[in-house]
Amino acid sequence: MLRFLKGMAFLPFLLVTWSSAAFIISYVVAVLSRHVNPFLPYISDTGATPPESGIFGFMITFSAFLGAATIYTRYKIIEKQNQTCYFSTPVFNLVSLVLGLVGCFGMGIVASFQELAVPVVHDGGALLAFVFGVLYTLLQSIISYKSCPQWNSLSTCRIRMFISAVACAAVIPMIVCASLISITKLEWNPRDKDYIYHIVSAICEWTVAFGFIFYFLTFIKDFQSITLRISAETNGDR
Repeated sequence: MLRFLKGMAFLPFLLVTWSSAAFIISYVVAVLSRHVNPFLPYISDTGATPPESGIFGFMITFSAFLGAATIYTRYKIIEKQNQTCYFSTPVFNLVSLVLGLVGCFGMGIVASFQELAVPVVHDGGALLAFVFGVLYTLLQSIISYKSCPQWNSLSTCRIRMFISAVACAAVIPMIVCASLISITKLEWNPRDKDYIYHIVSAICEWTVAFGFIFYFLTFIKDFQSITLRISAETNGDR
């Protein structure tokens, strides 16, 4: 395990495990508390009511910080690789960084403003997180292909592009179906109006969310060769 997490590989690994735990723990607590239907609730539904709302808010906020740290580290890795062996304009890397950080900012909004308390702000944050997150994975996949085979294997590029393509395909019906739902509720049943829109949107939402998680898993190998160095300088009085 320690060899697997050498260098900075612990960062994307911690992001993946922590985010997965955030989704799963919030879901389990919400279901056991009978606040949501066990069958395909929205991710935000599992963090809308105490006590799971506190768990969801805390864990997703930390995930947003981990995501920002991982995305910035990835930006510095690509920057250094591109200086060593030029393969792409630095603008792509910079745009990718901005997209990723905006997505993390959206995650922070989702964590801080619960779905039932401030729905407009919550939905706006979710839109930022999903849309900008998908664009980030897509641009990172393109950069990976450009750096292949010097810095990435072809199989890694294909996996990243497949995940980003699935996420892109899922985010559109997610947004469309969510916009067609005329009521806001936590417990759904097949007799409810707009139930089919809820199911399709929820399936797509979970698909995109775990697509992000699996995507960051592909960063682990790249981060293994990176080390964190902290230096301090003091100026004595003369």
